[in-house]
Formats: sequence, C-alpha cells, structure tokens
Amino acid sequence: MTQQFSFTTVLFALLLFSGFAFQPSTHTASSDATARQSDEPVAWALDKAHSEVRFRVRHLAISSVTGFFRDFDASVAMTPGDLSSLSASATAKTRSVDTGNTDRDDHLRSPDFFDSEKFPEMTFESTGVSDIDGDRFTLNGQLTIRDVTRTVSFDGTLIGTAVGPKGKQRAAIAAETVINRKDFGLTWNKLTEAGGVIVGDDVTIELDVQLVRADA
Repeated sequence: MTQQFSFTTVLFALLLFSGFAFQPSTHTASSDATARQSDEPVAWALDKAHSEVRFRVRHLAISSVTGFFRDFDASVAMTPGDLSSLSASATAKTRSVDTGNTDRDDHLRSPDFFDSEKFPEMTFESTGVSDIDGDRFTLNGQLTIRDVTRTVSFDGTLIGTAVGPKGKQRAAIAAETVINRKDFGLTWNKLTEAGGVIVGDDVTIELDVQLVRADA
C-alpha cells in the first residue's frame, strides 16, 4: 500500500512538473518583432493637396506680403508617439514662388533674390528635436537658400492625428521660423523717397503639412 502510494505520488508530481515545463510561453518571437517594430521610425508621405509652404515679409515697414511655394516635397520619419524621433527633409522649387503678382514673382526669381536659374531648389534637413512640451516641439536643422546653409529652428506643433477616408492614418503638423534673408544672400533692397526700405529683412516661414503613414 505504501509502495503504491509512493509510486502514484511520484507519477503525479512528474506530470505536474511536465505541465509547467512545457507550458507555451506568451513571450514569442512575433511579440519581440512587434515590440521592435513599434520602436522603429515609420515613414510618412506628404499630402500636397492638404499642405502649404508660405512666407511673410514686411513691405515699406507698414504691411506684409504673403507668398507661397507651390512646388514642394518632404519626407518624414517618426516613431508613433515619440516626437523626439521626428526627422524630416524638404525641398521647394524656387521658381514656384507665388505672391499673386507676376512682376514681383519674376523679380523674386531673378538674381536679385532666389536666382532660380542657378539655384532651382531650397532645402531643409533636420538635425534633431528639442524642447518637447506635450504636442509642441522645436525642429532644428540646416536650411539652404541659394548657396548658403544656415542652422534654423522651427517651432512646431503636432496638431493631431486621424484616420482618413481610405483607412490610412494621418497627422497634421504646423511649424514656423523667422530668418534674416540677408543671411542667405538675399540682400537686394531700395530706399524710398522718405528714406525707408522697400523690403524688410525678417522673413517668417510657415508650414502647414498633412502627412499620411506610408506603411498603413
């Protein structure tokens, strides 16, 4: 009786141990892959139909002229939910400048300003993100106009995210910076009869962009 009890006890213990030893693990290779993917930057494509690149500059020191670049593109990468991972590169065709006045636009394309024949593009390459505060952040990078490259910082805001009509995730970002045009070789100006200047030095660049998650 004692031997039978001992044998049964040992057999039960072995079966119980086997049950724990071969229990399927919830930590699988696929879960590891998913975790790694969530930490990797995701590519976002620019939706040009819902994006704008515009600028403002003072005229005669009393009013502003607003203009747009109609031909532009950008590539963005960011890990979802992590603004510190944001990186971006962008280009704008200088010939596409549009202030709503043909004579003024032709002048902006001339060697006095953008010299579009010689320098057809202006570019921006981000170098990092700083000063993150909720949905607000600073995007730092290198802006090149004509043959001059300077460090600039855009004050940005992640406006929000949404799912579009075709089921793809979208994100909207607004950003702004102020540059001195003379720092980029855009030095042309004229004095008025009263001694004032026609074009102000400070130029505000404003971006309103909508992005579509490329892998969705």
